[in-house]
Amino acid sequence: MKVGFIGLGIMGKPMGKNLIKAGYKLVVSGHNRKTAREMEELGADIADTPAEIAGQCDVVITMLPNSPQVREVALGKDGIIEGAKAGLTLIDMSSIDPTETKAIAAELAEKGIDMLDAPVSGGEPKAIDGTLSVMAGGEKATFDRYYDLLSAMAASVVYVGGIGSGNIAKLANQIIVAVNIAAVSEALTLAVKAGADPELVYKAIRGGLAGSAVLDAKAPMMMERNFKPGFRVELHIKDLMNALNASHAAGVSVPLTASVMEILQAVKADGYGKEDHSSIVKYYEKISNVCVERNEK
Repeated sequence: MKVGFIGLGIMGKPMGKNLIKAGYKLVVSGHNRKTAREMEELGADIADTPAEIAGQCDVVITMLPNSPQVREVALGKDGIIEGAKAGLTLIDMSSIDPTETKAIAAELAEKGIDMLDAPVSGGEPKAIDGTLSVMAGGEKATFDRYYDLLSAMAASVVYVGGIGSGNIAKLANQIIVAVNIAAVSEALTLAVKAGADPELVYKAIRGGLAGSAVLDAKAPMMMERNFKPGFRVELHIKDLMNALNASHAAGVSVPLTASVMEILQAVKADGYGKEDHSSIVKYYEKISNVCVERNEK
């Protein structure tokens, strides 16, 4: 099977490398010459445009920043739609607005091109070691056909439902993560302001109902003052913007999402947009005039 891969960024490059390791033949974009050469040395072929990539492949994977880029690559000048033969499948692994996913899929379907939306969770570390979580939407038969392909990049590959469902699941994930980080930040700020040791409070609550993967991943980062990005503030803003757009289209009120979006915007305005989203704690520290850090022994 020949696989096109467009979007060799922080996430896409290691995902593509894992496909090569699994024995798939890749055709990748030459847009970033340095990255293209690196992939070529591993055995990938290079093409100049999405149309050229689509013309050589049975399936094309995209891993792009947001909805406009996916639309341009899929439907724009020299896009996938211009080079694809009927029967090609586009697997969009970007995290985008599900309403836009459905619109793009509908235009592709008119040309006989199938589509899955299969966004991922796990960040760069899990992209590198091939243990991402994939949530996929589209025709079940198409999902089944490409399950092994997706599994070459992931530890968990779950079918969610019709087209757009993958991105709905991803937005639900991003809402839960953002609200959890805000809650951890708020709670630890309270602990410090009230005179308690935040690390001891963390240890006391992590084994109870308040315990979560988010608490265990982000509370230590906050206390260590380690804001090296696993997932950047500016990317979480993008995801919550898509969540708000999708919720408004569905007629759903999401007040907690809106509140955390405003916190993230404030964090970005203070210059922390490229830091890890655990930098949400800095918003609470600023308004409470404290620092959530480990006490010196």
